[in-house]
Amino acid sequence: MTCPPAPLSQPRRRLSLGVAGMTVAGAVVGVAAFLQTGGLDIAFVPPMAAQPFVMEDGTTLYVQAFEVTIADWNRCADAAACDLRLRAPHHGDDAAYPATGLNWIDVNQYLDWINANSRHNFRLPTLAEWMAMAEAILPEAPDPIFTDPALTWASTYLTEGLGDRRLRPSGSYSISPEGISDLDGNVWEWTQECYRGAGDGVFGRDNCPAYYVGGEHDAVIPFLVRDPARGGCAVGTPPAHLGMRMVTDLRSKHRAKPVTQIPNRFVADLDAALVQQIPDVAMR
Repeated sequence: MTCPPAPLSQPRRRLSLGVAGMTVAGAVVGVAAFLQTGGLDIAFVPPMAAQPFVMEDGTTLYVQAFEVTIADWNRCADAAACDLRLRAPHHGDDAAYPATGLNWIDVNQYLDWINANSRHNFRLPTLAEWMAMAEAILPEAPDPIFTDPALTWASTYLTEGLGDRRLRPSGSYSISPEGISDLDGNVWEWTQECYRGAGDGVFGRDNCPAYYVGGEHDAVIPFLVRDPARGGCAVGTPPAHLGMRMVTDLRSKHRAKPVTQIPNRFVADLDAALVQQIPDVAMR
């Protein structure tokens, strides 16, 4: 899918690095506070961030400390609830690496499985929630080298790096003040936000052709795509990997409403690139 060229973000800045930066004690505190909701099967509760994330409207959100790991994912596959089975790179530890190569259908198979077994409602974040969680650690977009619109392609070429596409172990990137790890890593995370484009169509979970994913820069990915290099639209280089991170609402009382207007600096660029292409994806 062809996308309009745009500069890639500046090199990441770190608050702290590695799994050691987020102590086991911190994760335990996060889970302990979360378990006060009651009724959960602890065997299916993932490590939660040490502190809940509070949105500007006061909504309290509990967030997974790390992305769903390969070991987590394969429990779902072992139960025959997820079609996809994954392996860690280079014969690594399945528990140490995030689950990647996931499309929208895969992600929802996992959500259905963990919600049934945990007896709680885990979900994907909205795009607004993801952006708010990541705001403290994501870098600012660089200034263009050339201001002439006709030279946008040249600015993109010179400011855009190849990036590190190797799948890194969980905890290899920055940690947010709440203890959420790897939001600035090279795994882009699915959100529940449907890409509606410039049309007037009404889309829901059962018929949305593409969704926003959150990462160092935003992207829109068709629901069947597992390899973002072969499909989707991004401002900057294509996402390296597609994974997921779950959130849940405090005591299931507060539901974050999906936003109808995304506070996104490049929605117009995505509209221009996708308005003719997304309907084709939906018909496949």
